[in-house]
Amino acid sequence: MIDATKASVSRRGVIRNGLLVATSGLWPSWAFGAVYSQGEGSAAEGGNESWTVGNGQIARAVRFDPQAGLFTERLSDLTTQVDFIAPGKVRMDMAQEFSFLCSGHSCTGSGSEFSLLGANVAAIANGKSLTVKLRHKVLSLDVSVIYNVYDGHAAVRKHLVMKNTGTSALHFSHLNIEAIGVSVGPENETTLLTQYGTIPREIFYTGRSEDAGLLVANGRTGAGLAIISEVPGYMKRTEVSGWDDAESVRIGVLYDTDLMPFERSIAGGEEFKTASVSLVTYRNGSGFQDPHWRLPSYTAKVLMRRVDAQGPPWIYNTWEPFERGINHDTVVELIEAASVMGIDVFTIDDGWQQEYGDNSVNLTSFPGGLKSILEAVEAKGMRLGLWIPVAAIGTTTADYRNHPEWASLDREGKPKTTSTMGGEKVVMCMATAFRDSAADRIIDAIERFHLAYVKLDLTTVFNAYGEAPGCWAKGHDHGNWAESLNMIYEGLSYMTAKIYQKHPEVLLDLTFELWGQKHVIDAGLLAAGDLDWMSNVDDRQPDSAGPLQARQLLYQRAASIPVESMLIGNIHAELPTIQESFATAIGSAPLLLGDLRKLSAADRQWYHEKTGWFKKLRAKTKISESFFPLGSWLQPSPAAWDGFARLAHSGNGVIAVFRNKSHETAATVQLPLMPTGNYRLRSVITGKDLGVFGNSDWTRGVAIAFPESSPVEVIEVSAVG
Repeated sequence: MIDATKASVSRRGVIRNGLLVATSGLWPSWAFGAVYSQGEGSAAEGGNESWTVGNGQIARAVRFDPQAGLFTERLSDLTTQVDFIAPGKVRMDMAQEFSFLCSGHSCTGSGSEFSLLGANVAAIANGKSLTVKLRHKVLSLDVSVIYNVYDGHAAVRKHLVMKNTGTSALHFSHLNIEAIGVSVGPENETTLLTQYGTIPREIFYTGRSEDAGLLVANGRTGAGLAIISEVPGYMKRTEVSGWDDAESVRIGVLYDTDLMPFERSIAGGEEFKTASVSLVTYRNGSGFQDPHWRLPSYTAKVLMRRVDAQGPPWIYNTWEPFERGINHDTVVELIEAASVMGIDVFTIDDGWQQEYGDNSVNLTSFPGGLKSILEAVEAKGMRLGLWIPVAAIGTTTADYRNHPEWASLDREGKPKTTSTMGGEKVVMCMATAFRDSAADRIIDAIERFHLAYVKLDLTTVFNAYGEAPGCWAKGHDHGNWAESLNMIYEGLSYMTAKIYQKHPEVLLDLTFELWGQKHVIDAGLLAAGDLDWMSNVDDRQPDSAGPLQARQLLYQRAASIPVESMLIGNIHAELPTIQESFATAIGSAPLLLGDLRKLSAADRQWYHEKTGWFKKLRAKTKISESFFPLGSWLQPSPAAWDGFARLAHSGNGVIAVFRNKSHETAATVQLPLMPTGNYRLRSVITGKDLGVFGNSDWTRGVAIAFPESSPVEVIEVSAVG
């Protein structure tokens, strides 16, 4: 039992070093198993118990003490032998474990307001789970704290389940899922990377919607941990308080409390499951322990639904340049070009439907419906995809005519509308039974048109272009405006879960407009869907923002978000140069737009060869296991080269470099974290072998010359021997 008074001593000097080495003797053998409980998961109510959840890479020990409550007493990276919370060095003032306000009561995991009901261990896919169940001594409230670990990953993923065991509703706010203090070293050695884990900031920081991944580390030793929040979109808030203590960093992963405040009521007998939070440990520059390896591997294999297992398809979309003017004859011509190029999914964007919110086909543009289009697509070995708006629908639709009460209302009590390419549309509230109707409509489209992919779009909780968020209606499932915010996100997750239950094979794309912010993507979106149409980069002419800005979006997010979940529109396949369009597309989930009819037969065949090569590479090589931005990646510039490497743990993979307008003749690529070995390089652009290079070469830098005929070079990397 830990004396809370003694543990909460001076704010400074508790852990002088902060990076205590965990020798093999300090961890008993059971610590390297998935989960261990001293009480074998059957703790007596109110007892003093401890458990360790972990694997060969990470271990997190949690303890329940009748006076001190539930807290993490140890957090260690077993590979790098670094303790982020050392045994006997717990700062109880930083060890809340979780916190929230419940009907006026301040509740924390630490403290004496909860008693222990018990704990249990369960197997999950590729890992184990520990659940610690607590009961509040005053409120009719049970809280289950769930910790998951996954084989081969230095990560602990945590969420809460709060159950109302009484009859009266409980009201929650200020919900902090992960409240913990960690040690990475002295304050003046602590660093913080924000904005998806790429932008340096001060270590006393509030992360908002774009801070989906934060990296806290010791700038001298490189030891650190990543914070991956699955709280959705604008509801996200992360607190990093590196100035609270000389050698400890207080971390809080919360739902927002002010700009988009989280509130939630739970009726008697019901429960609420929070979003999950992952802590991923790493050490910069230390082989596979470096975050360029650890984070992509974890996010792709654990946080993505299934794209990583099969690889993303090549998707073509009609939005640019055709927009809502797309029609039957144009589509037939595009299908022919797309099939030659090696496209897997042919997607018709806005314009195929008669009205937003109705699956009736626009018979003016498609006189025979979509039957002949579907047949033509499948005859060419492709699958059909469609754009479908979720909550922005026309007032003539059955949903609005039959249930106008489902509409979101603004502060004045008027139906909310949003401006779309199809005119003003009403925004329905996803915190109503509309979520079931929307799911049923999408399921109908999947079945009627044999869809492989659905692009789900337009305003729901928040308009990406400035209209007010949330719903002020009374009589919806939300009790007030603040409750509507997260419950609309919950409605989206409910909708996609219902679709997946009927059609688990379909790929659902939740666009940035649906999620409510320009260019947004986060782990919360990936918990609800497969893909995110992340942006609409202008690419209508050769000097448009185009692939350069697409790579800006990619590089900024790749540190903490799996790149194969990103659909970055609108790269035109036919614009010069096609080499740059192709090479940019293989950095994320491959997506091409444009008027394919303008491609020459030779260009179509070029795409066919290159997409075929990439599909074979992706099928045999787990290039999702890393992502290395190269050159002027932090802000791609026309005056310098940029690029990326996507490699498997074997070292096999692909490197792409872009000359831009720099007039460089070669790019010198440094990859000091290449696995030990020798690697043969082959140019995908010219087909020529470029030689064999070893680790010392990659550390010094390998000069990759740009072909005379191309401003881009794409290299296949293959281990030799």
